[in-house]
Amino acid sequence: MNSTNKRFGIAIHGGAGTILKALMTKEKEAAYHQALQNALDAGYALLQSGKSSLDAVEAAVRSLEDFPLFNAGKGAVFTHNGTHEMDASIMFGADLSAGAVSGISSIRNPVSLARVVMEKSGHVYLSGVEAENFGKLQGLVCESPAYFYEESRYKQLLDIRDSDSYQLDHTDKTESGEKKFGTVGAVALDAMGNLAAATSTGGMTNKRFGRVGDTPIIGAGTYANNKTCAISCTGHGEYFIRAVVAYDISCLMEYRGMSLEEAARFVVNDKLVKFGGEGGLVGMDADGNYVLAFNSEGMYRGIKNAEGINEIKIYES
Repeated sequence: MNSTNKRFGIAIHGGAGTILKALMTKEKEAAYHQALQNALDAGYALLQSGKSSLDAVEAAVRSLEDFPLFNAGKGAVFTHNGTHEMDASIMFGADLSAGAVSGISSIRNPVSLARVVMEKSGHVYLSGVEAENFGKLQGLVCESPAYFYEESRYKQLLDIRDSDSYQLDHTDKTESGEKKFGTVGAVALDAMGNLAAATSTGGMTNKRFGRVGDTPIIGAGTYANNKTCAISCTGHGEYFIRAVVAYDISCLMEYRGMSLEEAARFVVNDKLVKFGGEGGLVGMDADGNYVLAFNSEGMYRGIKNAEGINEIKIYES
């Protein structure tokens, strides 16, 4: 792809699940729309100025991490012990470089920690306190537990803390059984033809024993390869790990000759569904084609590109 590619763009998600318009207040819906637009604008502005797709996805995900209604960064849910354990990853399609972190509790923007792991650690995946120490050495912004405290998140933990269950969502339970997978993520193609993907999450409410989902696992929740596509996933992580969702889509494109749309729909609506996996993903290929695929009743999602498309959607249709 040449250096004057005019099909650059960015797609984002803020989680999938049972997201019903009847249960959403106008005020909250407007807040979600604005947060998604802010994230799109943050990433797209960098692409438009000639910056890399890596810069764009990091900026978009940082914006989503800073918005408390999403389960990432500031809005991260609580573990069984009343703490936060955040995960994130990032990948660059030009050279397959990647960085990931898990069990993070004090770094303000875990996606930025994932990036410095990729660029400065000599490794791909760091976890826990030592990962945070590395981030501090790199000058990343740290926050106290008070920064990540959100009353609604803590109330949700108290509701189920004395049980053996965990919650996949980060909103109040309803009689309709609403649940949301609150991971956030972004994929982008820049003017140089390079793809990138990034994903961040706060995990599951009441999670125990250091549980880690698909978000920081390269190939499961995040993948980018200039030959094929960039993918960022959101859903029930255990299923996405077992199905190696992000990489599987790339493989179907590279080895089976499927389009991005065909590969994503097959994995999300056929392969995952057959063994109970719920969730979705955003994807973009090397030609700027994009997909916003999910098998749940909704997914917070958006797309903005150089062809003039700027769309934000929440519900199924």
